[in-house]
Amino acid sequence: MVLEEIETSLIMWFSYALIPCLLVDGVAVLPAPQNLSVQSTNMKHVLTWSPVIVPEEIIHYSVEYQGEYESLYMSHIWIPSSWCSPTQGPECDITDDITATVPYSLRVRATLGSLTSAWSTLKHPFNRNSTILTPPGMEITKDGFHLVIKLEDLGPQFEFFVAYWKREPGAKEHVKMVRRGGIPVHLETMEPGAAHCVKVRTFVKAIGRHSAFSQTECVKVQGETLPLALALFSFVGFMLILVVVPLSIWKMGRLLQHSCCPVVMLPDTLKITSSPQKLISCRREEVEACVAAGLSSEALLRAWI
Repeated sequence: MVLEEIETSLIMWFSYALIPCLLVDGVAVLPAPQNLSVQSTNMKHVLTWSPVIVPEEIIHYSVEYQGEYESLYMSHIWIPSSWCSPTQGPECDITDDITATVPYSLRVRATLGSLTSAWSTLKHPFNRNSTILTPPGMEITKDGFHLVIKLEDLGPQFEFFVAYWKREPGAKEHVKMVRRGGIPVHLETMEPGAAHCVKVRTFVKAIGRHSAFSQTECVKVQGETLPLALALFSFVGFMLILVVVPLSIWKMGRLLQHSCCPVVMLPDTLKITSSPQKLISCRREEVEACVAAGLSSEALLRAWI
């Protein structure tokens, strides 16, 4: 009984091991990958397929594509994918290969050593205008009274329409286009005590489509007034500046004047307190008085003799 169970298990194991490899004209070949499909979101395109399983073996896959031009005029030419020829996983990022908004045919085959499967082709050609567009992630911050938004960077093909408004009856909605994500963008200056709301959607010019708007997010700046002490301090500081600055300028001017052109003080003995003409007149009267005094003295001396 036990031997029969062991024999049955061995037969099942060998059968399972031989299932992936088929014999065609006596030559073992690999089955082609199945269930090809493309998952595309926000212009990121990934081709997936069901893996070919061979126990204890690593299967490699090759991916090729054919654009509209090759399909119409060069149908025998297939171009290897830039990232997936070969690849080990059952998926391939073909974003860089899909460069135009036209139908693309895609195919995959498996390789194990010298064994190669047949090509398996995507059932319906893929066009990137079928990509699913979703709203970007956004981060809203307050810089003082400034409303600032930072959007998720989805790539160079994406532009963003940002709608913002003050939350009050009859408020006007403003729209601003942001060319790229990943950098903070100032939207407006907020009013104290008022709530301001924002929503955003993406737009891809290459396919002429836009996403739905994101959920609305609102922020509010609390009313803030300067304390009386701070206002008084600011006023006093302003008045001090008005007084000190002109006084300092005048003092510096005086210092520069004395440094460059010093004033020389004359002794009192050298100072002329009267006009030169008056001094000449006084000197002449003194001389005449001296002469008269001399003549009088001479006359007295002669009379005495």
